[in-house]
Amino acid sequence: MENDEEEKRLDVKTDPDAVKEQALWFGVGPGASVLDVGCGPGKTTSLLHDLVQPDGKAVGVDIAESRIHYAHSFYGAKTGIDFHVRDVRQSMKDLGQFDFIWVRFLLEYYRDEALDIVRNISANLKPGGFMCLLDLDYNCLSHWEMPKALEAIVIKSMLRAHENYNFDLYAGRKCYAHLYDLGFEDIRVHIMPHHLIYGELQPSDEFNWMKKLEIGTQKAPDIYGNYPGGGKKFLADFKKFFKNPRRFTYSPLILCQGKKPRNKEIKK
Repeated sequence: MENDEEEKRLDVKTDPDAVKEQALWFGVGPGASVLDVGCGPGKTTSLLHDLVQPDGKAVGVDIAESRIHYAHSFYGAKTGIDFHVRDVRQSMKDLGQFDFIWVRFLLEYYRDEALDIVRNISANLKPGGFMCLLDLDYNCLSHWEMPKALEAIVIKSMLRAHENYNFDLYAGRKCYAHLYDLGFEDIRVHIMPHHLIYGELQPSDEFNWMKKLEIGTQKAPDIYGNYPGGGKKFLADFKKFFKNPRRFTYSPLILCQGKKPRNKEIKK
């Protein structure tokens, strides 16, 4: 998904009300410290920061310098918020330990390394602190009533990402197992919709989805070139389908929370 407008896409698509609802389910509240792993452009970190006031702090980390620069520019002026460029597959012990670690829409980009990432960042969680994993399941594949020719291309492109680019279409359903396998305690699971699109299309949803597909047509021209009329015709036809208020699109979001044991180490 890397492109010149990726920071904007991630910022626009982040729904503040949804983030707050999710954070409250996890128990994020005043005075807590939160590490936002894979923070992107910083909007979610800023929302978490607001929820832990007064006296709380929020730190965001992301592998992309451009996203951290965006985060500093738009959200870095508050007291008690900070951002760092980090590869979450490497040690981050110098950042200290936190009451909550928030991992939203990150593991889907690391299909093969997901369990190792959760194990690694557990070092940044206080004993008795909470690991919060949030990810999508069956990502981008549930639309009704999509024309068959469009649907075939969408499925092929998502399977290409899954098989060739370490993207995980099924990241959400694995979150519970990650916490279980690492020995986390008091694991809780919740499911809510992430994409839930019906009726009139919101501008933020149109921008997010069309930008994703635009990048897809550029990076997988062999797939989209098989659509009658090619990639540009695919984008036009998808937009027509997507703007139809009869359309129904959804993606389930799975939330998993586990408490780090106080008296034993995370399993190796």
